[in-house]
Amino acid sequence: MRRTIILRVDGENPDLEKIRLAASIIREGGLVAFPTETVYGLGADALNPYAVREIYVAKMRPIDNPIIVHVASRKDVYMLAVDVPKSAEKLIEAFWPGPLTLVLKVSDIIPRVTTGGLDTVAIRMPRHNVALALIREAGRPIAAPSANLAGKPSPTLAEHVIQDLYGRIDAILDAGPTNIGVESTVLDMTCDPPQILRPGGVTHEDLKAVLGEVSIHPAAMARSEVHVERARSPGMKYRHYAPKAAMLVVEGEFGSVIGKIRELAEFYLKAGKKVGILATDESMKEYDMGVVKSMGSRKDLSLLARNLFRLLREFDEEGVDLIIAEGVPQEDLGLAIMNRLRKAAGYNIIRI
Repeated sequence: MRRTIILRVDGENPDLEKIRLAASIIREGGLVAFPTETVYGLGADALNPYAVREIYVAKMRPIDNPIIVHVASRKDVYMLAVDVPKSAEKLIEAFWPGPLTLVLKVSDIIPRVTTGGLDTVAIRMPRHNVALALIREAGRPIAAPSANLAGKPSPTLAEHVIQDLYGRIDAILDAGPTNIGVESTVLDMTCDPPQILRPGGVTHEDLKAVLGEVSIHPAAMARSEVHVERARSPGMKYRHYAPKAAMLVVEGEFGSVIGKIRELAEFYLKAGKKVGILATDESMKEYDMGVVKSMGSRKDLSLLARNLFRLLREFDEEGVDLIIAEGVPQEDLGLAIMNRLRKAAGYNIIRI
């Protein structure tokens, strides 16, 4: 068991001494959890294969699941990748720092353990002062998947990291809640047209506005499991985001969804199950049974995304046996929200 230190910092103006302590741990081959604008990441020196292997061990993560490399400067892309296309440069200019990860051809400097054995590397520049300061002070790119045990809901609070990884990593930088709440969009720039492998904080519509044609991998929109031989991105191949409780997602016309969830909740409550309902502000008053939590207003998809993983963890803390979740339209950020809900439910979906 490792000794895990917790370093509380201000998200806007972090204490440089605490950042330097965390950066020294990274340089020495250790593991540091840190906040980004999306979720908390578990960081190690991306160029140190021994350190990166420790990420897989701490998370109990499959070794063929690639890890995103985080940088603090746009120019670092040219050290980590080769044959960077002009289209990628356009996206970097438009969206970095921000929740967009680009999959590019890997350079020789990156160990294959970081890329999950692939000949591509996933790179992004986070939009968070703590993350950027940590990368700069470490003086090297930081490989970082989400800072949770593999398969569990991603952490949007340092408390979530503590629940999963305390005693398994060296340090946690705690800067409070993350802003976006779902992971970055992963876009494969090695194919034509570029393809979304994982929807996230930058929407399909945003990308099309810059590039024109952008496709979406079938796994990103699937209502049932899609077989993926090799994961070109995190979030493609294995079950992710899953609470301990069983989970169902009900999709369709809003009024019909509410009626079906009421019917299901009553059935399972009569069967002796403790039921949680993942609702929205517009439907909260329609549910008078079970443990009901709202993600926020359906008019503000960013709020739904921000609250999603936190609420899944809260249901687990309250000992719920079954979570029944409302689906949302797949436009804009709704695509990322539905991707996470469907995967969290293991594709247990009822469509009305």
